[in-house]
Amino acid sequence: MLKQLECSRAIAETIARCRPQVVCAYPITPQTHIVEALSELVRDGSLSPCEYINVESETSALSVALGASATGARAYTATASQGALHMAEVIYNVAGLGLPVVMTLGNRAVGAPINIWNDHSDAMALKDAGWIQLFARDAQESLDLHVLAFRLAEELSVPVMVCVDGFVLTHSVEPLDVPSQEAVDRFLPPYQPVQVLDPADPVSIGAMVGPEAFTEVRYLAHHKQLQVLTRLPELAAELAQLIGRPSGALLHPYRLDGAETIVVAMGSVTGTIEVAIDELRAAGLAIGAVALCAFRPFPLAALAEALADARRVVVIERNLAPGLGGALASNVRMALRGRAIPVHTVIAGLGGRPVTRAALRPVFESAARDALDDLVFLDLDNAAIDRELARSGERRRSGPAAENLLRDARRPR
Repeated sequence: MLKQLECSRAIAETIARCRPQVVCAYPITPQTHIVEALSELVRDGSLSPCEYINVESETSALSVALGASATGARAYTATASQGALHMAEVIYNVAGLGLPVVMTLGNRAVGAPINIWNDHSDAMALKDAGWIQLFARDAQESLDLHVLAFRLAEELSVPVMVCVDGFVLTHSVEPLDVPSQEAVDRFLPPYQPVQVLDPADPVSIGAMVGPEAFTEVRYLAHHKQLQVLTRLPELAAELAQLIGRPSGALLHPYRLDGAETIVVAMGSVTGTIEVAIDELRAAGLAIGAVALCAFRPFPLAALAEALADARRVVVIERNLAPGLGGALASNVRMALRGRAIPVHTVIAGLGGRPVTRAALRPVFESAARDALDDLVFLDLDNAAIDRELARSGERRRSGPAAENLLRDARRPR
């Protein structure tokens, strides 16, 4: 049943219906409303039995989740941006131990300079830590992916990070269908850990492993990730039968019939891209899109199939790998290896800058004319860049570039 809800509240209600036994909470914008709502559900008894643990840092939040999972409890936490980097050591440990923790990452730019708005810098910084990474394209999918996340995590004994665009999705208010308790219970069986710390049957978890076995340990983590490429579509189909709508996938194709230009992206920006594509299709441009849901593991074969008829690919990146371009485009090129298809990288929406149809349309039109550069920064203020480069060239102590650019931006023109 549709209810008008803030996305964060709806995520919390969905997580509660997954019956976590331990929720570890440390607030950081923009995920705070999720753990706040979960605390209310624990306090009023809607989520019970569940131990809600307030901690003093992000490192502690995931450390407690690690310990809870290792003792056989279904564990959940959430973080964002600098918080995710603060817990980076534990993120690697959870994956290395094969513990099925589920974590929401409210995607937010990583400083410096300080920025609380949305891009994918935090997820990209942790993309190779060994967690499954699922990107929600809209608020409804952000709910459903959490149900899939617990099932995937516990079936394969691997942690899952559900990436939800900060503010754009987390703070949106719209009609949402929270999966029913009956549907979730039918889909998600009680947690049965494959390894557990039990004083009656003691084992060592996380012991030192030397060169003689470390590669094999890492290979098994890789092997489990590859299983997701088969299981995620199967589980998504199973969940769709229970909740009455498509939910989750390796990727979502959009208007690929006859498309010569195909746009690849992740997260909430895909909605804007699809509207721009509708307008360009109406104008006669052969263009389509693919919204990736699974980024780790990366669906190389599925994406290669979706791009089979493309003459060119445009990748919209909400992150920047300085000195390279974008992490997503690099992975897309791997999917197209051996094929002479140009892949254009468009860096867009960094630090929450709006990505608009008006800005995207000329980029897509340029691509269709084979006139787009390999690397493009959408809506880049070149005059501001030139002023700062000139300033730094004139005097060595020109001051911090970030503050200079901000001061210039606020100066009346």
